[in-house]
Amino acid sequence: MITQKEITLPSYGRGCHIITSILERELDEMPDQGLLNIFIKHTSAGLTINENADPSVLDDMETSMRSIVPEDPSRYTHTMEGSDDMPAHVKTTLAGVSLTIPITNGRLNMGTWQGVYLCEFRNRKHSRRLVLTIYS
Repeated sequence: MITQKEITLPSYGRGCHIITSILERELDEMPDQGLLNIFIKHTSAGLTINENADPSVLDDMETSMRSIVPEDPSRYTHTMEGSDDMPAHVKTTLAGVSLTIPITNGRLNMGTWQGVYLCEFRNRKHSRRLVLTIYS
């Protein structure tokens, strides 16, 4: 069986934000076993799974992404939407736009220290849409 739901996340500013609790709240009834696919419908934000315990990881992820993909307009030809736009597209490619997480005993089956991150790569806040698909 397949169920699907589209949600809108709160607006977040630039950086990585742990959204695991939002997903769990939106998916209040999960099957005993299955898979959750999360897809973000945007080209300048991404999804990843990483550490959920130490908040400094969130800052370090942002610092690392800025280092890997600098916001230097002289490097890009796609600049009409601002100096952060093309770098955001590159960062989205690096982070990815979908995740698949196993569901076991009606819960997301992630490691103790894992959380789902929304990676917002634009400078100003954006409202992002996710498609949540459960395969059971």
